[in-house]
Amino acid sequence: MDASTINTPRNRLRRCCAERAATVAALPDELYTAAQVRVLDRRAIAAGTPGIVLMRRAAAAVLAELQCRWPSCKSVLVCCGGGNNGGDGYLFARLAHERGIGVTVLELGQSLVGDAATARQALIADGIQPVALAEVDSFDFASSELIVDALLGTGLTGELRADCADVIARMNAAAVPIISVDLPSGLCSDTGNVVGSVAIEAALTISFIGLKRGLLTSDAACHVGELVFTALEVEHRGGVDAAASVYLAKLEQLAAALPARLGNHYKNRSGHLLVVGGDYGMPGAPLLAARNALRCGAGLVSVATRPEHVAAIVAAQPELMAHGIEKTADLDALIDRASAVVIGPGLGQSAWSGQLLQRCKNDKTPLVIDADALNLVARYPSLMPVADAVLTPHVGEARRLLDSSEPMPLPEQLTDRFIVAATLLERYQKTIVLKGPGTIVASLHRTCLCGYGNQALATAGTGDVLSGVIGALLAQGLSTDVAAELGVCLHGAAADQWVASHGSRGMVAGDLTAQLTLLLNRLI
Repeated sequence: MDASTINTPRNRLRRCCAERAATVAALPDELYTAAQVRVLDRRAIAAGTPGIVLMRRAAAAVLAELQCRWPSCKSVLVCCGGGNNGGDGYLFARLAHERGIGVTVLELGQSLVGDAATARQALIADGIQPVALAEVDSFDFASSELIVDALLGTGLTGELRADCADVIARMNAAAVPIISVDLPSGLCSDTGNVVGSVAIEAALTISFIGLKRGLLTSDAACHVGELVFTALEVEHRGGVDAAASVYLAKLEQLAAALPARLGNHYKNRSGHLLVVGGDYGMPGAPLLAARNALRCGAGLVSVATRPEHVAAIVAAQPELMAHGIEKTADLDALIDRASAVVIGPGLGQSAWSGQLLQRCKNDKTPLVIDADALNLVARYPSLMPVADAVLTPHVGEARRLLDSSEPMPLPEQLTDRFIVAATLLERYQKTIVLKGPGTIVASLHRTCLCGYGNQALATAGTGDVLSGVIGALLAQGLSTDVAAELGVCLHGAAADQWVASHGSRGMVAGDLTAQLTLLLNRLI
């Protein structure tokens, strides 16, 4: 067998990255909390669609996706919980049985009521008797070709029961592909965090009515697998809390903001970016930012760094204008010429570093504040520049920025990336790029989530690349929010391209440069 066809996690990641752009494009623009989806569900029922009808549509959607991906499947284990998610599972089991697929149903539900109870009774009437929880210890979870996870869905609140956690662990250990109905059991639909110690590791997740925002951030990448959405013919989208709205950033939509280059274009029309950073021993960070800014369309790029680094930077990228900075006055002319500034890559936290940030503080040029510039602001909040800016913290930098200001959020809130981004936005009034799996961009205009990117980005220097990409877009005249959203999507999609072509291991930050060039030209 060709190694590329074996269904290993590495090959699944390559396929996922290769298909990511199409997957994101096919998903809806709006992302919802569980509470918001419940509002949509209730409104659909109130408008005349019975709940049992929605369950039947969900069951039919799961069966259709199963037959599309595993057309030769002959046996399925369906694990049902006690709520509406379990009801979807019972009805799916009926449909699969009608199609000639061998079905075994394992139930963890207790005291079923309403539509879920109706669905279970219909299954029993068809001659299929569910296996009770008491028989789980002797049950072989690997006896079926596929497992359907209809245990918890969005109904999970608080810690998992021990018996449910045990079943989830055994489902995962069976090494059988798992289809999750609406949400992998054990995953929080609002935050994307695993609740407790275990969550389903699905090959496919089918989300219904409203796409849950937790499916695209935090731990979700380890549990969701391929993501598919179906609205179940529920068309009404009004009446949810607009203040809590989150949107899925889409590259093709955002790319419309890229400025055109006409036949009479010249470099000064594309802006002049200044990258400030590179304390002793760290010339690579500003070089990565500046090089990728050039590749992403900035007409001119200057680097302000330690004098000792100038020769190395120019030798590595002769198109850059590198300037040795001994004192803050040396920055004056460079800032005056700049259309935008990136400060932070390799900046360090020395007295020299603080003085350069202090010089940028009162200038009105838009900035990207990254890396050690964020750490300096966390230590000395008065250094926060007054200009429009994009702050690009990873989770550690975000915590330090929150620690430096009052009132502190509750510790448990720090595990909710949406709350962290919203709190940073409220306190600093700057566009926030909260980096990590499912990067969040929060601005005064909207909050969005990036559906591109993968774990190959977890390597030194990729954040410097991102700051250069966003800086280039700012220099070309984009607003801070649009530059941040587009920059994050370009950065993530470039990493997806690399993994799709090369595999999941070995990418370094410099590999993104060629991918960004290819991606931009394809978009334009």
